[in-house]
Amino acid sequence: MSYISILAASFHGQRAAFNSADAQLKFPSLASIHRRPTIRIARPFFQNDTFSISRMAVGRSSRVGREGSVRMALVNERLGHGRNVSEPSSVLAYELVQGKLVKWSSMVVLDRSIPEPPTAVLLHGILGSRKNWGTFARRLAQEFPTWQFVLVDLRCHGDSASFKKRGPHTVASTALDVLKLIAQLRITPRVLIGHSFGGKVVLSMVEQVAKPLPRPVRVWVLDATPGKVRAGGDGDDHPAELISFLRKLPMEVSSKRAIVNALVQEGFSKDVAQWVVTNLRPTAAAGTPSSSLSWVFDLEGISEMYQSYEETNLWEVVENLPRGVHVNFLKAERSLHRWALEDLQRIHAAEESAADEGGGVEMHVLEDAGHWVHADNPDGLFRILSFSFKGVKA
Repeated sequence: MSYISILAASFHGQRAAFNSADAQLKFPSLASIHRRPTIRIARPFFQNDTFSISRMAVGRSSRVGREGSVRMALVNERLGHGRNVSEPSSVLAYELVQGKLVKWSSMVVLDRSIPEPPTAVLLHGILGSRKNWGTFARRLAQEFPTWQFVLVDLRCHGDSASFKKRGPHTVASTALDVLKLIAQLRITPRVLIGHSFGGKVVLSMVEQVAKPLPRPVRVWVLDATPGKVRAGGDGDDHPAELISFLRKLPMEVSSKRAIVNALVQEGFSKDVAQWVVTNLRPTAAAGTPSSSLSWVFDLEGISEMYQSYEETNLWEVVENLPRGVHVNFLKAERSLHRWALEDLQRIHAAEESAADEGGGVEMHVLEDAGHWVHADNPDGLFRILSFSFKGVKA
């Protein structure tokens, strides 16, 4: 079974659980404490939507190519005591999953009696969405009730596709989006978790923020390497080929079955076809009959993103980590991602040099899992990730 086939088969088995859980999201009041994790969903904001920002995480300085200067995120500095800034929020769609002991909200940051809880940010891969992490994040919130977890739809994906982002659509620009989001939310992440494409995004986030970081930050890169992408070979489903074929399809289609049949006829596996059509939604408003479906993603942008994923090389970040950053690479045992011996050797070499410089690099292997790690072996992944959340207080 190919790289994408493993991913799709695992996702297909988990789809019912994702849908049922995500269909029952609650919107509790801030003052109440619930027995299960609280989930807050950020709707797509438009230009006339504003909110008052009383505290924002900022950095000393960082230059990001042509994007300009960025002062935000991952560092524990503030814009000034009691300062209020009003600005539109139109960055990315996200969900906030909070443990039952979390009382904090980005809207009440002036109340110093409510400390900011430790926060983790979770990012999906190409053609995925924040829902891929929903079940796993709720489990983390139940086990670690003082933590909160931000699940993000990356640009051109899921509900964030409605935000018309200017190019280039790259790993770096995607990372900058997430940095802007966590700055708007006024949070200081302790843990960054990225799967596949999202793994390179979290490394790019580390590259773009101010250094050194004043508190330890753990970064998890799940089944992705910092450099060359080796996804699929002859006879395997390849993401670039899948994206290319999807771009030839109409934006509106009559049925999911028709798309599944077209993909299978083109030579893609049925598991891949069934996974892809989960990105189709009715064109009519909720509660009204609809005879057509449309894609929720922006395939033109995603095509650029995947090309950038293949081309982006972040080895320099890994081999020259800023103090306070600990990067964990996780390889799926059955992954057809095809980690090369050179990749493993460079990561092990980086382990030694990072320790000398006050950073950290570690390599992990998740047994009995393909590329879709959080669906193939969620128990094993939970055990490996758990030590990042233990012993951390707000």
